[in-house]
Amino acid sequence: MSSVQDDSEQNKDAIRIKIPDRYYLLPGTAVIVGTTIGLFRGSRRESLRFLAENVHRPPTTVQGWYFYQKTKNYRVLLGGLKEAGANAAKLGATAMGWVAIEEGCKRAGLDDIGEVAAGLGTAGVFSLAYRLPWRATSRTLVLGVMIGSIVRGLRWGKSQLGEQAKVRAAEIEAVAEEGKAGGD
Repeated sequence: MSSVQDDSEQNKDAIRIKIPDRYYLLPGTAVIVGTTIGLFRGSRRESLRFLAENVHRPPTTVQGWYFYQKTKNYRVLLGGLKEAGANAAKLGATAMGWVAIEEGCKRAGLDDIGEVAAGLGTAGVFSLAYRLPWRATSRTLVLGVMIGSIVRGLRWGKSQLGEQAKVRAAEIEAVAEEGKAGGD
């Protein structure tokens, strides 16, 4: 019996940290997408670079072709992994920027504009991370505001549907109660 009490006392003393899902889902997904994009882009770029660098000296023997392809494959793999790491870090930081800006707006009491501010801020972070020229940066900022507005609209729609579902459930329960009262 005392072991049950000891377990409950230990549970009371345990430190629990609740991390909201979006803190790790959004950046985690961005890292996975960045890794995938980086692998494809980096591998292709390194493959083309290797071919361009070695076009003037093609191998002439079977052994030469073997080592040529082996070297090319290793360089393609290394180039893909380097680009994957860079893109994963950039996209992960950009997504973390979205989460941080949205959470900052929430804590500042600006929850109504949090998504739009996050979209605008994330577009700015993205433009800085990828060193976009001014014209592309302005387009990115407009796109960020549009995406933030869409996310805000979706969140508003979700809350409206939730409220309607609660009202509908209350109406159904009232009708059921009337049916029970009338049937008795």
